Amino acid sequence: MIRTICAALVGLAIMAGTAPAQETAKPEEVAPGLSREQFREEVRAYLLDNPEVIYEAVQILERRRKIAEAEAELDLVRTNAEELRNDGFSYVGGNPEGSVSVVEFFDYHCPYCKQAHADVKTLLRTNPDIRFVAKEFPILGPDSVQASRAALAALRQGPEIYAAFWDRMMAFEGTFTDAVIDRLADRAGVDVARMRADMADPAIEEQIRRNHNLARRLKIGGTPTFVIGDKIIRGYLPLDEMNRVVELARNAEN
Repeated sequence: MIRTICAALVGLAIMAGTAPAQETAKPEEVAPGLSREQFREEVRAYLLDNPEVIYEAVQILERRRKIAEAEAELDLVRTNAEELRNDGFSYVGGNPEGSVSVVEFFDYHCPYCKQAHADVKTLLRTNPDIRFVAKEFPILGPDSVQASRAALAALRQGPEIYAAFWDRMMAFEGTFTDAVIDRLADRAGVDVARMRADMADPAIEEQIRRNHNLARRLKIGGTPTFVIGDKIIRGYLPLDEMNRVVELARNAEN
């Protein structure tokens, strides 16, 4: 009898799929007349006869875990949406009035960020409804921090200046010494003296700190990380996959 009960319980669990876990039933409620030890032996025998049940149960638990993680992530993005998309200091590219939001957290020393940069440029060029936000997120050492400070200072000279500087910084392979930063800035049309003066403004450091705090709240610890619509994408994403996620975000807006 107990094996029939076990089979029925497993069947119900599998049919439930991702339903919330229920309170565990007591042995005497499931199989009246059996002691706890007898119940355990019957269940053990059933599982040994039907080991595939364990695999099915693990699959159910994994589905539940993924759904719970996705729901928690969605809540994080929505809770921090204003700081993500409208912080008042980050570069906004693409279409500033676009309906699809793409936010990138990046570090100028990150090789995968450099690899993604050309894809991001293509994405913006081929999707005129994307509003892109660049989050300076230096995590790879003091040189990365200096590079981000310079970029945020350059942004004060206009978004076009920032975009040109951003391109050159992402194309550069090597260490961002002061001389390198100044040379790249000059070639991008940045007023280097003004940039250096603005880099000393404590507000620049505060902007970087805010990005780090935001990343911490979103459980972002690496680069590149994209937030496309309400979905967080950790790591490099090929252009075709990026377009697919953008399309999902676009459909969610409609």
